[in-house]
Amino acid sequence: MKVGYKNFYLYSGVDIRDGDNFNLILPKVDTDHMNTFLSELSKEYPSDKIALIMDGAGWHKSKALKIPDNIIIFYLPPYSPELNPVERLWLYIKNNTLANKIYKNLEDLETVICEFVKELQNEVVKNICTASYLAI
Repeated sequence: MKVGYKNFYLYSGVDIRDGDNFNLILPKVDTDHMNTFLSELSKEYPSDKIALIMDGAGWHKSKALKIPDNIIIFYLPPYSPELNPVERLWLYIKNNTLANKIYKNLEDLETVICEFVKELQNEVVKNICTASYLAI
C-alpha cells in the first residue's frame, strides 16, 4: 500500500487598508503556480499598483517568476511570518474551517474553504490582518 497526501493551497492577497482580498486555490506551491496567482491577481486589479509582501520561499524568489508590471514584491526578512498580514487571515480561515472538524474528502474541504472565503466581509479581513500590526 502506498501512503501519500492529497492537498491544495490557498494563495491570497489582502489590501489591509480596506480588507479587499483576492484568493486562489491551486494544487501546488511552486513557481508555475505562483506565476498563475500573480497573473490572476494582476488581471483582477489591472489599474492598481500592487505591493505584495512575501517570504523568501524558493518559488517566491525564482528567476522564472513572472512579475506583472502592476505588482511590486517586497520580501520579508527570514523567519518573520508575523510581519505578513495575510498570515493572520490564513490562521483565521484554518481556525474556522479545520479546527475540530473532519471532512470525508479533500473536495468537501475545498468546497467549505471556498464558501468561507467568498463570505468573508472586507471589514473582518481588515481587522484580522491589521491586528498583528497593532500588537507590535
